[in-house]
Formats: sequence, C-alpha cells, structure tokens
Amino acid sequence: MGLATLLLALLLPGLCSSLSDFTSSRTTFYGSPECQGNPHGACGYGEFGKVMNGGDVGAVGKLYRGGSGCGACYQIKCTHPELCKEEGVGIVVTDHGYSGDADFVLSAQGFAKLSRPNMAPQLMAYGGIDIQYRRVPCKYPGYNLTIKIKEQSSYPHYLAFVFIHQGGQKDILAVEVWQEDCKQWRPMRRAYGGVFDVENPPEGPLPLRLQVRGEDGGEQSSWVQLNNVIPADWKAGAAYDTAVQLS
Repeated sequence: MGLATLLLALLLPGLCSSLSDFTSSRTTFYGSPECQGNPHGACGYGEFGKVMNGGDVGAVGKLYRGGSGCGACYQIKCTHPELCKEEGVGIVVTDHGYSGDADFVLSAQGFAKLSRPNMAPQLMAYGGIDIQYRRVPCKYPGYNLTIKIKEQSSYPHYLAFVFIHQGGQKDILAVEVWQEDCKQWRPMRRAYGGVFDVENPPEGPLPLRLQVRGEDGGEQSSWVQLNNVIPADWKAGAAYDTAVQLS
C-alpha cells in the first residue's frame, strides 16, 4: 500500500465520524434581524440571556431536556449552500420553544449569521430552513463557571441561582448544598429551566456539588464539588466566580 493510500485510509474514519456527528432538522427564528436573545427565556438567564454569546442564542424543544439542556452549545449549518456559509453558526440554548418540526428557534441575529455576506434577507425570507446540527463544547475565554443569584432571592430565607459561562458539553442534572449542622448534602430544587433554589438555605459560606453528564446519557454521571463558592452574606443579583470550569 502506498504512503498516500495509507494516509487516506487512516484519515477516512475520522472524517466520516466528524460528518456523522451532525443530525438533520430544521430551524426558524423570531424577531427582526437586529434582535438578540429573549430576556424572558425559560432557562432563567434574564437580561444576560439577551446578550449571551453575543446574542447568538436560541430556543429548543426536545433538546431542552427538562431544563438540563440550558446553556448547551450547538453548531448549526443550513443546507442551502447558495445562501449559507459553510461553517454555520454557534448558538447557546437560553429558552424552550417549538415551531412545527424545527428543533431550533433562533434569535433573528443568530439565524441571519447562517447566511453568506449580503444574503441574510434572502435567507430570512424562507422563514424556516433545513439544517444539520451537533453539540459542541461551550467556550468562554477568560471566564469561569459563575453563579448568578436570582433577583427574587431573599437573604437569608430563600436562595435561587442560575449558572452562567458554563463551559464544556455536559448537562447539569442536579445541585446539592452542604448542610454543615447535619453533615450532609441537601438537594436543591430545579425551580425552572437552569434555575435551582432552596428554602431556608444553610448559613454560608456554602459549598455546592453538581451532578453532570453528557447529553447522550451514554456515560455515567459524576459529581463536581465547588468549595465555599457562595459567601455567607450573599446578595440577590450578585454573581460569584466558582474558580472552576466544566469540561
């Protein structure tokens, strides 16, 4: 076997695997071409959900997975090469929603970025288009996983928060908080979307642990511990750096 043939034989499995990572579906959009995300998205990111990933965000249906799909990143490529750029666009899930047989409902800005230069009006005129998508690792250079305390929290009686800048490509399935007086982990409730809450939280500083797993469920879940990431005097609306990142 010649060297060129041998190299091709070695490369082909990798190339085929890369192509088969994509799933066929459809996408549509909401809002005008200048619109970013929805600050009232079901994941609970609030105003940050409007500008997350530069506004290239979207709602999903089955990929929402009861809220554990919040914060997941996807590469989306449309199947109209005459209108769309080859690399597609990267989006972050911030909302839950359906539109016919479309798995994704993108911000208009994210949808428009699928297009080749100056072709956005023609692409958006379709309304909905065929796509291929795959999950990819989220990357937030310069940021760690961060805890954003929800504004409806009320110190010290009620604590609710959402994770932002969630890197990697694992879902957060559950969150527990350490109850020092009982020497045990106390489950938190998934209130909605990516928001977890607890009534009468323990006195801080509060260690947390997260149960994480890949989207396909093919691997065992694991626990990631975050030590004293929420201070004793936590405040509604504040954001706290965990100093770690999911992979």
